[in-house]
Amino acid sequence: MTAAGPVSSPRRTSSRRCCPISPFATALRRVVNATGVVVHTNLGRAPLSAAAVEALGVVAGTTDVELDLATGRRARRGRSAMAALAAAVPDAGAVHVVNNGAAALALVTCALAAGREIVIARGELVEIGDGFRIPELLESLGARLREVGTTNRVRLADYAAAVGERTAFVLKVHPSNFVVSGFTSSVGVAELATLGVPVVVDIGSGLLAAHPRLPAEPSAASALRAGAHLVTASGDKLLGGPQCGLMLGRADLVEALRRHPFARALRVDKLTLAALEATLTGPPPPVVTALATTPDALLARAEGVAAQLADTVGTVDAVAVPSRAAVGGGGAPEVTLPSAAVSLPAPLAGPLRQDPVHPVMGRVERGRLLLDLIAVPAEDDALLVDAVRRAATRPGPRRDLPGEA
Repeated sequence: MTAAGPVSSPRRTSSRRCCPISPFATALRRVVNATGVVVHTNLGRAPLSAAAVEALGVVAGTTDVELDLATGRRARRGRSAMAALAAAVPDAGAVHVVNNGAAALALVTCALAAGREIVIARGELVEIGDGFRIPELLESLGARLREVGTTNRVRLADYAAAVGERTAFVLKVHPSNFVVSGFTSSVGVAELATLGVPVVVDIGSGLLAAHPRLPAEPSAASALRAGAHLVTASGDKLLGGPQCGLMLGRADLVEALRRHPFARALRVDKLTLAALEATLTGPPPPVVTALATTPDALLARAEGVAAQLADTVGTVDAVAVPSRAAVGGGGAPEVTLPSAAVSLPAPLAGPLRQDPVHPVMGRVERGRLLLDLIAVPAEDDALLVDAVRRAATRPGPRRDLPGEA
């Protein structure tokens, strides 16, 4: 037998036949959110804080997510993240986290209401994103809905008449993505808590405590203080953290949820736990910062961006203008946030959106492209300037696509 010679490396076949090769590890692109929507669902909802991003790097490898380093034994999974969430909402007897807001409500239904009834007002049978409907979600898990009241009005007596031996809980869903006004009435959590059955409140937006700019948006703390037994919410909206579903409330109910077999299918990973903890314990995340920014500060930034463009790209009509922004993410639809924007010619919308370095998403309004700064970190103003320069000097026709907004 002769000694084997050098082994040649196998030929690497190009993946271009099936898909373009990206110069990055993912085909997803970082996009500058200049739409004026603070929590933009199509852009990934809440951007993570620098602390949360750093935490992702810390736990990307092996980590003590389920291990006590002092004893070398198994420990409660994500215990430090759960402690941070409990500290942020001291009115909750216990807390648990699953992989999104709908999953939180699904686990509550599966654990407490399978084969039983959920009492809910007709005006709260809401549809959320991409055509998903709350009533269909609940019924798919084996619960039966007892609808009470009408689309626009419901009374405590309607709930009381529907509560019976088969009632698992009363569900109050915050209609976070629409507003019904006029001849309306609803029943508050404090009144529902008098019915003698558990009250579950889905606040949706993830606001843990009351916010002065969002007076009508319910918070987890206010719902629990009013008598809610369980509160469910999303972590990637007004909380400003990673996608996850929060469950907060009475200790025995939360423990029943945590120990239910279905909870395993909804478990969050170490990355989510780390990002959530950093969001809760670190500096304010970008969503919180955006909501706290004043219109005057935003206008000053817009004037600075417009001035830089005027100095370097004389052909671009760039001016700073007051703007009106929105919370987004299915939250606070009645709230308009005073903001400021850089107003540009509308045909720049397409080239900016397809910028090869830093895509910029704005909105076209009254024939002008507005780059609203409320959701743009101040340190990204330079990215806007550079992207507009490239868009303004790029050869070829500049035209907006139909339906650009």
